[in-house]
Formats: sequence, C-alpha cells, structure tokens
Amino acid sequence: MNRSALLSILLAAAALAQEPGAVSATRNATADVPGLPRVLLIGDSISGGYDAPVRKLLAGKANVRHAGDIGGPSSNGVAHLDKIPSGHWDVVTFNYGLHDMKLDTGSHQVEVSQYEANLKIIADALHKTGAKLIWVTTTPVPTGKLAPKRERADAPLYNEAAARALKGKIDAVCDLYTAVLPRESELQLKENVHFTPAGYDFLAQQLAASIEAQLKR
Repeated sequence: MNRSALLSILLAAAALAQEPGAVSATRNATADVPGLPRVLLIGDSISGGYDAPVRKLLAGKANVRHAGDIGGPSSNGVAHLDKIPSGHWDVVTFNYGLHDMKLDTGSHQVEVSQYEANLKIIADALHKTGAKLIWVTTTPVPTGKLAPKRERADAPLYNEAAARALKGKIDAVCDLYTAVLPRESELQLKENVHFTPAGYDFLAQQLAASIEAQLKR
C-alpha cells in the first residue's frame, strides 16, 4: 500500500472519531533503540499528523513517542498531568490551542485568559521531567465554514497568550504559525485546520529541526 492510500485510510478513520481531517498519532509500539535520546510529542490532532514524519526524520537519532492522553484542549492537559509518560526525556515538544479556541457553544472551549493560566501549569509540570521544552505555536485557522467553528483572528491571540505564559519556562519555540502562514493554500486542507500529506511533512521538517537543535545543546 502506498503512502497516499495509507494516509487516506487514516484520515477517514480519524474523521469518525474526531473533527474532519484529523489524523491520529502513531502508536508507541516500537521499542526504544538503546543509546538514543528520548523525545516526547504532546499536542492535538495536528501533532498526530506530524508524528510519523517526525519519527522518520529522526530515525537513528532519537526515540520519538507521542503522549495522546494529555493532548486536546489545555484543560485536558491540566486535568491529566498524571499521565505524562514516566521515564527520562531529553526533549518534550508541546502544543495546545486549536481545541481551546473552538466555538461550538458560542464561547471558546477554553477562553484565552484560562488558556494562558493552563499553559503555566502545564509548563511547570513538564519542567519537572528535566527535559528541554519546545513550545509549538498553533497553526493558522483558515477562512471558510469550519466545523467545529473557529475564528481566524483567534490563532494569533492564543499564540500571543502562550508567549506571555511561557516566557522563561521553555528552551525554544517552533513557530509553525509563521512558517505555514505564507503557504496556507498549498499546505492546508480546504476550509479545514488540518493539513495535506505534504503539509504534515512540512510541519515535521520544522519540528525535527527544532528538536535536533536542542539535542545538540
């Protein structure tokens, strides 16, 4: 089965359980390669989409795992801090935002002030792992009729709130928002916050480069 066909199956399966276009994270079934640093990815379905290509890019360089239980909205991250996978981590990347800014009921799932407070709590908990922390900015919200509803103007507002909350608490920022912005029409699905296969490869390239930079420090 070629890569495009496999991704189509994953997209279809994910859509049944999540919002349209979401891709589930790769299962953490592969055993660690002894001697390699360990990297943990935390985030929503966008991180599920770049999970596999990040693993491919870092093959032979790092053991990559995905912590799906504490992804989604920042409120879920705070509620499930006890589910941060145990063990030694060299680098942890984390992202929250697209779920927080959902407008299913007319108000945000997590309002920006609470989002900011939640990120402080999450960052403090992740700091205790001893890992280098990389914050991954929220990718752009496209225009159009989205389901669930989101407002395009909210993405920069939530990213600004994250910058305030995480000042002095992280080691690096992987700014996917800025990287994607000039190439949205090429990389994102139509009227959807999720990405094409090429889009997820692009995101993975940005994140893998950020991870490698921290591993070399």
